[in-house]
Amino acid sequence: MRPIVQTTECGLFSAVDPRTGTAIGTYREASAEDVRRAAAAASEASGSVALADRSRRAALLEVVAGALRERCEEIVSCADAETALGEARLQGELERTAVQLQKFSEIVEAGDYLEALIDLPDPEAKPTPRPDLRRMLVPIGPVAVFGASNFPLAFSVAGGDTASALAAGCPVIVKGHPSHPGTSKLVAETLRGAVSDCGLPDGSFALLQSSSAVVGEDLVERPEVAAVAFTGSLRAGRALFERASRRSCPIPVYAEMGSVNPFVVSRGALATRGEQIAEGLISSVTGSAGQLCTKPGLVFIPAGASGQAFADALGRSLGDGAPQWLLSEQIRDGLTACTAMLQALTEPIGEASSPNAPEDVSFCAQPQLFLTSAARLRERPEIAQECFGPVAVLAIYEHLEELCATLPRLGGQLTATVHSEPCEADAIRPLVSVLARIAGRLVFDGYPTGVSVTHAMQHGGPYPASTAAAYTSVGMAAIERFLRPLAWQNAPARLLPPELHDENPVRIAQRIDPPGRVRRWAA
Repeated sequence: MRPIVQTTECGLFSAVDPRTGTAIGTYREASAEDVRRAAAAASEASGSVALADRSRRAALLEVVAGALRERCEEIVSCADAETALGEARLQGELERTAVQLQKFSEIVEAGDYLEALIDLPDPEAKPTPRPDLRRMLVPIGPVAVFGASNFPLAFSVAGGDTASALAAGCPVIVKGHPSHPGTSKLVAETLRGAVSDCGLPDGSFALLQSSSAVVGEDLVERPEVAAVAFTGSLRAGRALFERASRRSCPIPVYAEMGSVNPFVVSRGALATRGEQIAEGLISSVTGSAGQLCTKPGLVFIPAGASGQAFADALGRSLGDGAPQWLLSEQIRDGLTACTAMLQALTEPIGEASSPNAPEDVSFCAQPQLFLTSAARLRERPEIAQECFGPVAVLAIYEHLEELCATLPRLGGQLTATVHSEPCEADAIRPLVSVLARIAGRLVFDGYPTGVSVTHAMQHGGPYPASTAAAYTSVGMAAIERFLRPLAWQNAPARLLPPELHDENPVRIAQRIDPPGRVRRWAA
């Protein structure tokens, strides 16, 4: 049995090539003293004038984006060796990472995210005179970011959590994922160089590498740390959440923990474009070897001959697909346990053979499909647990009313998808209402994989999809996690931040009540 990482000797560990099972590189385990120093430096940086300067932070994010693109070949080569995700996928992920950084740079420059509010004094206000009140969002403090195994770039050292926290003005301490330490090291070098070039304090960013959970646990318990961002499993995310809650001063944990992402096909859609839907599903289920938190893992199809034919065709297509590389032994073992449970409780569709799999390679998985019913799901809810890999479950439903009774039992989800025809809009309205209560993003006639980095994106959902359903970990709104409101009452103008001055010298959007009392700059 090969581990997710290999420990070479006391204090050292190596990554493992998923294709060969061989060790790659040697990296030093961070110590408790490393954690203490990083937290202390982050606390000191948190109060620095340089990090509070929006123009410097915007410049930092731009510089990091450019530097990552310059080192693309080197970083992608290392990431591919450590994850087997393929150079094409990783090149796209690096570009996504750079785009995220640039978009947050634009957000910082514009300043709208600060939500500057000015309530001018009114001595005649009833029932009591109104004081001068000015409110805006300020950084929450140092943030601990946990890198994800399945996104070594976009959800790792310089990924969306780091970008949004730095954009907010928060120092960042990254706990690197042990399955890609070489990639983390290269990206961290790039980020540290940009921090220095932009004149920001060293404590603005740090990377801690470790193959054990101890470093992450120590980091969450450091009193200097004000928030945690995590992407990964329900077990690990819940453990961090509970540890942060037990602190003498509890802190928020923004954990995105995956879901089965229910995918509903209506009778009309199945009759009209069933083959097209099946093609898209295969791509969505097997993309990145099914190692995506938005993978449609539970597909609902209508009962009848057409539904059975759809299931059989989909099962054959998945069974005929080439075996795929998984990220680690840990993920392989989890998938093996999950498929064993499904084989006992459901009906496998198609052949689960893997004739093209290389011999003696443990990090390889064959795409598989399993068949059950909505009624069976209600009896055995464990069938609906997330299987991280190229595996999906098809559930037959008799009518939409049965679906509406079944779906709430799934719990919170990152996404929910509906494929239907325009003539069914009124009929599926109750279904959409049910899905809206359990999901963070509703997808219509599309596929949930492929998450756009935009202002309106929501990547989160009710528990257990995440620990904070009001927030997103993808898109520009992700910055909101690392800010808190602060109000100034009757403050002398010289003590106010420039964003709240009447003259608005930094020219950001301000909301003033009553309007017209002072000059308001408009974009």
